[in-house]
Amino acid sequence: MSRPLPHRALMFVTDRRLCAPRPVADVVAGGVAGGVNLVQLREKDLPAGDLLLLARQLRGLCGRQALLLVNDRADVALLSGADGVHLGEQGLPTAAVRKWLPPSLLVGRSVHSVSAARQAEADGADYLVVGPIFATRSHPGRSPAGVGLLQAVTARVKIPVIAIGGIGPGEVSGCLAAGAMGVAALSALGAAADPAAAARAFSEAISECD
Repeated sequence: MSRPLPHRALMFVTDRRLCAPRPVADVVAGGVAGGVNLVQLREKDLPAGDLLLLARQLRGLCGRQALLLVNDRADVALLSGADGVHLGEQGLPTAAVRKWLPPSLLVGRSVHSVSAARQAEADGADYLVVGPIFATRSHPGRSPAGVGLLQAVTARVKIPVIAIGGIGPGEVSGCLAAGAMGVAALSALGAAADPAAAARAFSEAISECD
């Protein structure tokens, strides 16, 4: 069995350009200290060997405090001892990855519509990341969907849903009220001067909703 997802998720999606000049590992360590409980290693242009080394480093930093997920690279997730793989909307088929990986690893997927969410659930996804909910610099060409998409998706699937896209502590309550079990952030954590403090602000906002 895989390690269970947290009751309320605070996912940090890495981007070493946002973290620079600090090493990704230092920013992740701060985020985890502040309450991040899911780390998605998303460095698509790193060579496989470098990605594996970084994944193993983050696996040690996350310890038992946070789950580590590797974006798209199921092989790196398996070799690094990560807790699972996160598939982009255009990534490998969910069903194929779920069949290939051992049951001990989580399989998540990014989706942008109700139909894609339902298909991912049917194919064996353990959780979904839905967005972008609000305007975000990481997806400049994509119109924000708003919390209505969260409401529509959570009404049609039974697996956990995490909101992403332009989310700061002030947007947490609206996302959770719409049915999300947690939120994900890139720049709000990766570019923060104090990642631990930024994560604590998110964690406090999440706690206030329970």
